[in-house]
Amino acid sequence: MKAAFILGIATVAALGGWGWKANHATQASCCASLQPQSAEPLCELCVSPGSRASLLMAQPAFIANPAPLTEADITAALSEKIIGPDLALEEVRVFNETRVPEMPRVRSAAEWKIKADEYRKNILDKVVFRGAAAKWRNTALKVEWGDSIENLPGYRIRKLKFEALPGWWIPALLYEPLNLKGKVPVVMNVNGHARTGKATDGKQLRCINLVKRGMIVLNPEWIGMGQFANRMGHYQMNQLDLCGSSGIAPFYLNMSKGLDVLLAHPNADPKQVAVAGLSGGGWQTIFISSLDERVTLANPVAGYSSFKTRARHGKDLGDSEQTPNDLALYADYTHLTAMLANRSALLTNNAYDACCFTAGHALPPLIEAAAPIFALHDRRDFLRTHINFKPGTHNFGIDNRQQLYCFIGDVFYPGDKKFNRNEIPSEKEIKTYDELIVPLPKDNHSFNTLALGLMKNLPKPQTGSKTEQRTKLLKIIHAKNYKAKAKEIGGEGSVTHYQFQIGNDWTVPGTVFTPDEPNGTTLLIADTGRKTQAARVKRLLAESQRVIAFDPFFFGESKIKSRDFLHVILMHAVGERAIGIQSGQITALANWAKKEFSAPVTLHSTGPRLSVAARLAVVQTKAIASIELENPMKSLKEVITANRGANHLPELMCHGLLEHFDLKQIEALKK
Repeated sequence: MKAAFILGIATVAALGGWGWKANHATQASCCASLQPQSAEPLCELCVSPGSRASLLMAQPAFIANPAPLTEADITAALSEKIIGPDLALEEVRVFNETRVPEMPRVRSAAEWKIKADEYRKNILDKVVFRGAAAKWRNTALKVEWGDSIENLPGYRIRKLKFEALPGWWIPALLYEPLNLKGKVPVVMNVNGHARTGKATDGKQLRCINLVKRGMIVLNPEWIGMGQFANRMGHYQMNQLDLCGSSGIAPFYLNMSKGLDVLLAHPNADPKQVAVAGLSGGGWQTIFISSLDERVTLANPVAGYSSFKTRARHGKDLGDSEQTPNDLALYADYTHLTAMLANRSALLTNNAYDACCFTAGHALPPLIEAAAPIFALHDRRDFLRTHINFKPGTHNFGIDNRQQLYCFIGDVFYPGDKKFNRNEIPSEKEIKTYDELIVPLPKDNHSFNTLALGLMKNLPKPQTGSKTEQRTKLLKIIHAKNYKAKAKEIGGEGSVTHYQFQIGNDWTVPGTVFTPDEPNGTTLLIADTGRKTQAARVKRLLAESQRVIAFDPFFFGESKIKSRDFLHVILMHAVGERAIGIQSGQITALANWAKKEFSAPVTLHSTGPRLSVAARLAVVQTKAIASIELENPMKSLKEVITANRGANHLPELMCHGLLEHFDLKQIEALKK
């Protein structure tokens, strides 16, 4: 059966609501939600002459051979639980955690240094500054100073903004002692997921207390918080990954340029550089401190755990920046912690933290990994931990702050009996959010504006033969060559339920409907899951089509019941691609169906999201003779023009896919 691509919209009248409408949903309406619509416009792709093409004529003969099952019967069959609510979660946990690298065995500090240098280089070159982000790496520091807040007890607050990357300015506050002499320690206090950002009370108190001890302190805004809170979300960073750039790069540059600002101060001591922060600030602390050796003291507070820990403790999964594409190909957070062994680290966690990174499960794997490396450097005393019990919740409160002051005292002021290790009451000096605003350009960049700029010239022109292009595409999506094994688990009459074992990693649910005299087989997938497809199944049965309705990874019954998209983000961090897994599962089912029923199959996909995996499956196998896409995505650029994030479309945030292929280019590579 030879298949030919037919692009466009067909209009027919058919029975039972089988309507094909010419006015396909506009790109704007599709982008608004990227969810399946109630109408049924159908974009046909690769319709084989003599197979489903007869539908276009809406022959009355369909009435003569009605489906043996009622729509209610079909709905009941499609609603049957086949794999249950927990299997998808357990399988993705195992899939992710088994791909996280273990700590290496090393016998000396020199041997570890070689390893640490390799980790650092790989992460910076292949994760942070990959693709178009490489050009941002060595841009010169630009700082614009604003007003100062004066008449404060022993210090001033200087407003400034610095350019993290060309066209993206970061507002910040520099807390500066009034009577500076000689070189003094510098501290960058980074904030976490607080919408008040740099104006958060606890962060202000930390800055004030440190400046009162004679240190120069920078309080930068964090992307997505404070003055950025209404302009962008962290999950939008993955738009840059889709374009082949790096969504993590702006986060890293926000921090590294902040250190540049501090160390450009004439009184800055480059040997005494500290970073501290809570939650997302704790993540910033470990990330910049492990990768930028200018940092000599780090105090991450409730900010991270091992990727293995995250796979099992859903509260720890973390946002896109904490789980960047491919990080775990090179290192886990255990490695990053150990990379501080030639410096000083205080790991602070809270005993009853309901948010994330609770001490009981987050700390032990980090200490187990890092303590031997610190010992090799004869610096075991410089890896310390603190568990906060009062209040023990997600906080960088007075107890945790005083632990930071003590640690700074021990490391930067050893033997100085005058160093104050207790909090200096300073609540009256806290400023309002508005008082700390730093004016920013109206056209200041965001993840979306950067992605919109990058996508203009994408995808890049294709070179090489179709075979070479197909190979490149399958490499980008990390395509899987899965085989499917069917396990019958129930059903009645013309309905059979299967658990399909896909390779060694996945189990997907499927229901097979068999008419009296089948003349073909249709694989049916939908963004809303197979249980919503009763009307479609009924129509296909009326055409004497055998129907295999199944739910690929992340959809329908295969959907993870809690924090689903965060597991997909972690999947990308361990070097895999969800879209490649989905297309591999579809391919495996198509190959199984062709072998089982001795004929190629038709693939029918409903909804914009699975329409992408469906197109990819057609590139992977000849078992799919034709493909029908109902309410499909027209272009991957819709992800960016609609300003969607990884929380909306996690499986589509495949690094580099749009850089080389949009959907039209993928369609042209059908086997």
